[in-house]
Amino acid sequence: MRVLAPHYGHKMVLRGDAKVHKIGRLLTKSDAQLKSDVEEELRWEPSIHGEQIGVSARIGVVELNGHVGSYYEKWAAERAALRVAGVKAVASEIKVDLYASTTRTDEDIARAAKNHLEWNYYVPDTVKVQVTDGWVTLMGTAEWQYEREEAEREVRPLIGVKGVLNEITVTPTASAIDVKANIENALKRNAETDAAHISVETSDGQVTLQGTVSSWAERAEAERAAWSAPGVKKVEDQITVI
Repeated sequence: MRVLAPHYGHKMVLRGDAKVHKIGRLLTKSDAQLKSDVEEELRWEPSIHGEQIGVSARIGVVELNGHVGSYYEKWAAERAALRVAGVKAVASEIKVDLYASTTRTDEDIARAAKNHLEWNYYVPDTVKVQVTDGWVTLMGTAEWQYEREEAEREVRPLIGVKGVLNEITVTPTASAIDVKANIENALKRNAETDAAHISVETSDGQVTLQGTVSSWAERAEAERAAWSAPGVKKVEDQITVI
């Protein structure tokens, strides 16, 4: 399916030494400006050591590299880069090198993860955990996507974790009724999404989102709105950040 978008008038403005091409609501920064903005955002984020992370940028695609002391710091760095206006994609080559003081056995990590998941009200008891060489794999089922995300959020900052694989399957019990209309109305209500540039297609509880948005935050919000509809078991997000 081809998605058409309205044509915007083109103009150029200058910000300091950086050339910024502005097309309506769309913003394209030079590679140097985008690199600088991402580096500044990494330094601004208090949960990471931005000076340990290298940044390169080309045509909206940002590459991150370097070494950090925890999986949470790696995750936070990637999310910080995605927050920057003009970023279309992030390629992360960041390596997690645990400090000696934060190294844990797989058994210790599995025990801690299990306890955290059991004490979280939003994580169903159908979620299971397995740990191999510091990598946590979440398995089982959840009725809603937010439960799936909550399980991952719970184990992400645990000491000793090198990575998280979320293989929890969403199996809703509610019927998928009027899903397309409900999602479209949610997008229209949401102040953070431009519903005019997003199309919604549904089939048997599976949702496909297409169109264009101006930031990863807007893309994520559109996907969250889709997952919030009762009966949705899968969301394929094909929205492009431009």
